[in-house]
Amino acid sequence: MSKGQSADDVERQWRDGVGQGLVLLDGFHALKHALRFGAEVRTVLAEDPDAVRALAAELAPDVEAEVARLTRAAPLKGLLARVHPTGVAALAVRPDRAAGLAALGRLPRPAPVVVLDNPRNLGNVGAVVRLAAGFGATGVVTRGDLDPWHPNVVRAGAGLHYATTVERITLDTLPPGPLYALDPEGEDIRALTLPDDALLAFGSERHGISPELRERADHLVALPMRPQVSSYNLATSVAMALFHWGGPGDTA
Repeated sequence: MSKGQSADDVERQWRDGVGQGLVLLDGFHALKHALRFGAEVRTVLAEDPDAVRALAAELAPDVEAEVARLTRAAPLKGLLARVHPTGVAALAVRPDRAAGLAALGRLPRPAPVVVLDNPRNLGNVGAVVRLAAGFGATGVVTRGDLDPWHPNVVRAGAGLHYATTVERITLDTLPPGPLYALDPEGEDIRALTLPDDALLAFGSERHGISPELRERADHLVALPMRPQVSSYNLATSVAMALFHWGGPGDTA
C-alpha cells in the first residue's frame, strides 16, 4: 500500500471502486491485457506484490513498469469470492459506451462484428471476446439480458475486452452491415466470402438464432458438421467463422 495508507484505507478504496461499477480484472493475465490495450486501471492489489512484479518481468515486460507502479499489498480473501492463483486483482474503468457504439457503427470497417443473440453462458461469451480480440474483429455485441462486462465474462476473456469493442445492443441498434446469421439451414460457409463489414450472428447452442434476428438476416450460413452431431460450442462456431473470414494480416 502507498505511504500513509492503512489496510482499512485500501479495502475501503476497493469497495468504493466496486460500488462505482469499475471492472474487476481477476488475475495477472487480465491485468496484463487491460494495461497492454490502454485500460485506465485504478487499483491493483496483490497478496505478494514482488511475485506479481516478477510475473510481469517474465511474461509482460512491456507493462512491467506500470504493474510495479500500481501494485499494492493487500489480503484479497476478504475482497473477492475466489482469489485467482496468481494472487492479484485490479479494478479498471469500463470504456465509454457512446464511444464504443460509434466505433461499431463506423464504416468502412476493417473486420466483422460478432453478434451473440441471447447468449446464456458467461464463460462462453468471455471465450468469444478472447477470440474476437485475437482475430482483430471490430467488436462483440450481445442481445438479451446477459451483461457482456460481467466479472465472469471478463475473467474468461482474460481482460481482452479492452482489445476490442464489447457492448450490449438491441435489434434496433445493430451496427450497420450485411447480417450473416449462422443457421443449420443456411448455405455452406465454405462457398461464401465473408466481407469485412459483415455482422456475424450466432445463436445459443440450445435455441439457435432467434426468429426476429433470423428474419433480419441477409444471409443464412451453415458450418460443416457431421450428421447426428447436435451443435458446436459457441466459441468454436465463432472461431470457425472468423477463421473463414481471414483474421489479421501479417504483422511481422
